[in-house]
Amino acid sequence: MSALLTVEDLRITFPTRQGPSEVVRGVSFTLGRERLGIVGESGSGKSQTGRALLGLTPPPGTATAKRLDFDGIDLRNASPKQWRALRGGRMSMVMQDPKFSLNPVMTIGRQIMEALAFHGRSSRAEKKARAMAMLEAVQIRDPERVFRAYPHELSGGMGQRAMIAMMLVTEPDLLIADEPTSALDVTVQIEVLRILDALVKDRGMGLIFISHDLRLVASFCDRVLVMYAGRVVEELKASELDRAQHPYTQGLMNCLPKIDNDTRPLPTMTRDASWAL
Repeated sequence: MSALLTVEDLRITFPTRQGPSEVVRGVSFTLGRERLGIVGESGSGKSQTGRALLGLTPPPGTATAKRLDFDGIDLRNASPKQWRALRGGRMSMVMQDPKFSLNPVMTIGRQIMEALAFHGRSSRAEKKARAMAMLEAVQIRDPERVFRAYPHELSGGMGQRAMIAMMLVTEPDLLIADEPTSALDVTVQIEVLRILDALVKDRGMGLIFISHDLRLVASFCDRVLVMYAGRVVEELKASELDRAQHPYTQGLMNCLPKIDNDTRPLPTMTRDASWAL
């Protein structure tokens, strides 16, 4: 399988009063047209890694890498024009919180149609039809109402589905999904995962799936990167998560609640300072 994305020695640094702080340290991986999960605790560097791949590291932070290639394009030297063509068209990201990602003064329909207008030529009627079809695909029962609604008029789960529809409507080659199903109920979650799975299998899309839900990642993804303190401490097949070798991954798996096992006291993780080195 040829690599769609190659990342080598990615490092993200933010200035602090005590000096530069490296929040992502030497992350390396390749992504084919597959489903790659990234798991770890809050603050482990998952979201910052995803943002850096799209050149969205917020200033004054800086992102550097020995290699950062997307389908033959060196993203380290990409011009603003190249980034405008890539972002939203060939590369998309579903942000973690739609409240801060959706434009509050534009209707949902206008925002989805804007993505189509920027990355393709079609009539207004065609753009609206595609937008409505995608809203229906993410299980929005009244797509016409949501199409005309503003972000503040939607619930958190509805806003998240609208955000997913906006990122998928252009049919990207690479989708970075940061906790895309965290605000969704189980039935809608399954439908959204089915859409993502179809895009990977039918269109050959590459998917980076960032999540805290280890059971979901184990059942949905092909491979998993486990991050701790800005580093990848283990990479393995998703189906082998329960046989992980690193004590941090084992600790995360042991902390998952089990319905048929009333464990008292609840397990906690014993950390080792060497994991962060």
